[in-house]
Amino acid sequence: MSPLINSPILTAETQRRAGTPLALYAITTFASAFLLFQIEPIIAKMVLPWFGGSAAVWTTCLLFFQTVLLAGYLYAHLAVKGLAPREQVWLHIGLLAASLVLLPVIPNPAWKPLGGEDPSWRILGLLAVTLGLPYLLLSATSPLVQAWYARTHEQAAPYRLFALSNAGSMLALVTYPVLVEPKFSTRHQAWGWSAGYAAFVVLCGLVAWGARHAKRIDEEIEEQDERPGWPRQLMWLSLAACASTLLLAVTNHLTQNVASIPFLWILPLALYLLSFILCFEGRRWYHRSTFLKLGAVALGGMGYGLGDNFLNPKLVVLVPLFAGGLAVCCMVCHGELARLKPSHRYLTSFYLMIALGGALGGVLVGLVAPHFFSGYFELQIAIAWCAVMVVIVVRPANLGLRSRWLGYGVWVGSMLGALVLIGYMGYELREWRSGSRLLVRNFYGALRVNDEGDGVDEARMRKLTHGTISHGEEFLDPARHLQPTTYYGTESGVGLTLLEAQRRPGIRVGVIGLGAGTIAAYGRPGDVYRFYDINPLVTGIARREFRFLPECKAKTEVVLGDARLSMEREAPQHYDVIAVDAFSGDAIPVHLLTREAFQVYFHHLVPGGVLAVHVSNKHLELAPVVDALARALGRHAVSVDNDDDDDNGVFAASWVLVSDRQSFFQFQPVFKAATPVSARPGLRLWTDDYSNLFQILR
Repeated sequence: MSPLINSPILTAETQRRAGTPLALYAITTFASAFLLFQIEPIIAKMVLPWFGGSAAVWTTCLLFFQTVLLAGYLYAHLAVKGLAPREQVWLHIGLLAASLVLLPVIPNPAWKPLGGEDPSWRILGLLAVTLGLPYLLLSATSPLVQAWYARTHEQAAPYRLFALSNAGSMLALVTYPVLVEPKFSTRHQAWGWSAGYAAFVVLCGLVAWGARHAKRIDEEIEEQDERPGWPRQLMWLSLAACASTLLLAVTNHLTQNVASIPFLWILPLALYLLSFILCFEGRRWYHRSTFLKLGAVALGGMGYGLGDNFLNPKLVVLVPLFAGGLAVCCMVCHGELARLKPSHRYLTSFYLMIALGGALGGVLVGLVAPHFFSGYFELQIAIAWCAVMVVIVVRPANLGLRSRWLGYGVWVGSMLGALVLIGYMGYELREWRSGSRLLVRNFYGALRVNDEGDGVDEARMRKLTHGTISHGEEFLDPARHLQPTTYYGTESGVGLTLLEAQRRPGIRVGVIGLGAGTIAAYGRPGDVYRFYDINPLVTGIARREFRFLPECKAKTEVVLGDARLSMEREAPQHYDVIAVDAFSGDAIPVHLLTREAFQVYFHHLVPGGVLAVHVSNKHLELAPVVDALARALGRHAVSVDNDDDDDNGVFAASWVLVSDRQSFFQFQPVFKAATPVSARPGLRLWTDDYSNLFQILR
């Protein structure tokens, strides 16, 4: 995330006089940046299953990374300004040695949550204990090593080391989903990273030792530079914070509606980093007039993409629209930052303000939004913020146009465009809120309850939505309260499974994912339906806003907490049926579709019991994953698809049914509806240590 600036080529004489060779500085800088960005997806993927697979896990991790990056820059700044070179060296070598105690960077399972509490602070604490000191030292390496380099290489500007820093960061990001994640388990990734970090400690220690006799910077020459005023520093902060907020808000939007996976974590982060590289590289990649025009188009496109007229787009539309919009807007923010960069004397202050802006964006999206917003509004706020920043930077005095009237015309046009965009998004939000009975949000997502229909009581329905995905609907007509709807109709895979199970009295059913509680509509006297849900808001909504649970004829139980962790702690429950329906946005959390997870499910099923897995998804072909797991554990799997039935509020849905009981598959309704699961060539079995969603993209 560090900007880079061109520097003059070092002379042979300058290099000869330095004690530590330039190559060692270069290798250390490159290695620190690579390790800094490679550990981000590794550690996030390791802890993701512990916290329900929620998209907010990555956002919280980014908050930690940005905050510790700020702390690292601050440490480097204070060390360079306040300590003599020898004191800096001994302090840094001591911290490097101490950080080795934390290796390998594998989280302690004791950090796993116990229930459905908000896990934000637990995640931050876990990361701090597991990774805090190594990440801080890696963050401080680039500015600290450059300061040592400048002092040990007379008359040499160190900024080409920034180019290596950003190259290492980008290489770490682009290689992870392509080379690292598909080939290595997360435990092997953590051990490999830890070995790389130990090698880095040796390199950095050698560089530090060579800098122990460094000279102080010539303060008299640098005093001639003009000190940046507070207005300029506030612009640094605002531009950096705006770009950071956009990064996290777009990442949230993509991962919430597709899947919380490393590829969709890394793509926005890579675009954010690339904009830094291009804007500060020094070859004028940022053509101001071009990117300001593109920025207006990008902001308008993303604003429209958040409206009701653009719901549930395809993956090939959703990702390019928001990822491309993020790239353009980051180019504008970082391009303007590059225009405002100070002289070399104040670069550490400049980096501090950029890091502070990044941390503020992380706090807004990672902590403020989930606790104080009732919906996913941070992306609208970030888009509006960016539009305001564009208006500020295109003031006539900043444009450099020969015609004063043309400058005022551009400025007025930008203000009108920003007002129209903000007004449109505000109108859409107002309409969305006005049609809602309930809007609530927490760490696990944003939930909306609203009533829909044409005014006829028999047809009106109450709907629960998570993000943009329906999580249950109920007829408001009391005579139809307990009619199964949405993905759980009587012709659906889970409906047929329960119909077969009901040939026996007193069945036990486990359901992973509560939603509106629709599956409880199948309950009979003597049955037990036990629901697992990680989100405490969902349990309250299901009991107060819908009638499936309160009017269920069976005994109902709700276990609060991640289903996987809860079931691992329980004694065998002897379920006849387990239904896996734990959607997060439009994706099942990956940790519920691994070999270890299926072993837990079968541990709780009676012999011959049935596992029904809901695999409906616009973007991912999940059925082959379930089929491969079933075969690996000696079970048979079939796919059951049903069609839409608007009159009965039933959606088209896909379920995969898994069992080792032949009589279940011979049950006539199941036999007629079932089809073999289409295999995916080369699909590797998913485990807690390995999963790869690239292979199952539609």
